[in-house]
Amino acid sequence: MSRFPHLFPPQRQGAFRVIPALAAVLAVVAALAAQEPVSKQEESAVDTIRVSVDVVNIFFAVKDKRGAPIPGLTKEDFQIYEEGRPETVKYFSAESNQPLTLGLLIDTSGSQQRVLRMEQQVGAAFLTDVVREKDLAFVISFDVNVDLLQDFTSSTRRLRAALERTRINTGGGSGVVIPGGGGNPVPTANQNRGTLLFDAIYLAAGEKLGREVGRKAMIILTDGADYGSQVRLADAIEEAQRADAICYVLLIDDRGFYGNWGYSGDRDMKKLTEETGGRVIQVGDKMEKLKEAFDQIARELRSQYSIGYSPSNTNRDGSFRRIDIKSRQGHKVQARRGYYARRD
Repeated sequence: MSRFPHLFPPQRQGAFRVIPALAAVLAVVAALAAQEPVSKQEESAVDTIRVSVDVVNIFFAVKDKRGAPIPGLTKEDFQIYEEGRPETVKYFSAESNQPLTLGLLIDTSGSQQRVLRMEQQVGAAFLTDVVREKDLAFVISFDVNVDLLQDFTSSTRRLRAALERTRINTGGGSGVVIPGGGGNPVPTANQNRGTLLFDAIYLAAGEKLGREVGRKAMIILTDGADYGSQVRLADAIEEAQRADAICYVLLIDDRGFYGNWGYSGDRDMKKLTEETGGRVIQVGDKMEKLKEAFDQIARELRSQYSIGYSPSNTNRDGSFRRIDIKSRQGHKVQARRGYYARRD
């Protein structure tokens, strides 16, 4: 098991303890690392979603009215807009076998006590079914710590073993300093000192997915409630956007834990997924719903399209630019909301 501060070089260990002051610097470094100029050969490969001087590539899903993926579409079926201006599609692909880089983030805070075993079983089955030899995946748990349980691997055996090692942790966190010493989310959860959800997303995007190319996705099993993170939701979303990572959230909540208090995490998770091209799937505490949610994600990830264009705005100002992909037939397009331009 590795806590994320130890992913930094020795001279930077503990940097995450003061991450509010470093967030901007880390974001710029991640952006530059992810947006280096690519070769002509790499530019022609549509499975690359880096932002270069000339081309922006986006992975997206297209669905019918029932939410089922629609196959067989061509580039003539789409129009893409940047900041409201139409752009010319340069590259297009409907290849379903492109390599996948996947991060599975699992909530191990006190609120997940009675649903963790279900998550372990169904999550392991999903990874076995989805991860192929040319794919890579990693597993992170988050509670009062953010722990890297398994680094990048294509071994489903190692991934399953990492899920089996997840344990509920409600106190004594040492991987990340919790401002104010932590607090109780609800009166019935006296042992829950923190749930570093936003921190986990930020680190998974910036330290892991942001350094990879191709199709990238993050699947987060949580009730959506964050307590004690050092970064804000906006910071986590920005880091995921810079990493070109699609975020899916399986909203798993134990109603017996929250009682009548409820929570508002679903609102935050909807914003995260809409901005990154994923979606929230309500699971509750039902195993069948969790299985179906994983099945839906597997179908989407294997039926994505890729579209690329050369932005008419060639300014290298590092700004965030809104993107809108429209289907000429009126189909629903599920894609990230934009990208960060290269900065000189």
